[in-house]
Amino acid sequence: MLLNALVNRNYMGAAIQIRVYDDKISIWNEGSLPEGLTLAALKRSHSSRPRNPIIADVSFKGGYIDAWGRGTIKILDTCKQADLPEPEMKEQDGGFIITLFKDNLTEEQLIKRGLNDRQLKAVQYIKENAEITNGIYQEINNIGKTTATEDLQLMVELGVIIRKGNIGRGTKYVLK
Repeated sequence: MLLNALVNRNYMGAAIQIRVYDDKISIWNEGSLPEGLTLAALKRSHSSRPRNPIIADVSFKGGYIDAWGRGTIKILDTCKQADLPEPEMKEQDGGFIITLFKDNLTEEQLIKRGLNDRQLKAVQYIKENAEITNGIYQEINNIGKTTATEDLQLMVELGVIIRKGNIGRGTKYVLK
C-alpha cells in the first residue's frame, strides 16, 4: 500500500496521510484516479498510469514492484490470502483512500456480510465462550429451532463459523 501510494503520489499537493486505528489502517493520497480508470477497474487487470513514472521505473528495476497496474490487485489478493476483509477503496476529499481492516469478525464487517442481530449476538457469544450450540443459540435469541438452524447454516455458508462434531444434538459451532 505504501509503495503504491509513493508511486502514485501527487507531489504538487498534500502529503500522503496514514491513519492507524485499532481495527484498521487507511492511506489517503491527494488526486483523483486518472481519467477512464474506475474503482471497479482497480479490482481487475487494468492499465497503468503512475503519476511518477520515474519512481515506478526505479521501483520496478529494484524489484519492489513486479508490474505496473497490479498494486491494488496485489493488495486485494494479499488480504484474501490472510483471510481479511476486502479493503475499501474510494475517492474522498479530492484524493484516493484505501483502508485495510484487521478483522473479519468486527460488527461492521459482519453487517457488511449480511448477518442479522441474532447472528451478531451469536458471534459475540462464541468470542466469549469459544463455541455455541443450536440450543444455546435458541436460548440467547429467544427463537425456535428452525430459525436457529437456518441462521447457523447461513453463518456456515458465509464462512463465519464452522461446524464441529456430528450433525444433531452434539453439534457445536466455532469461529472460522
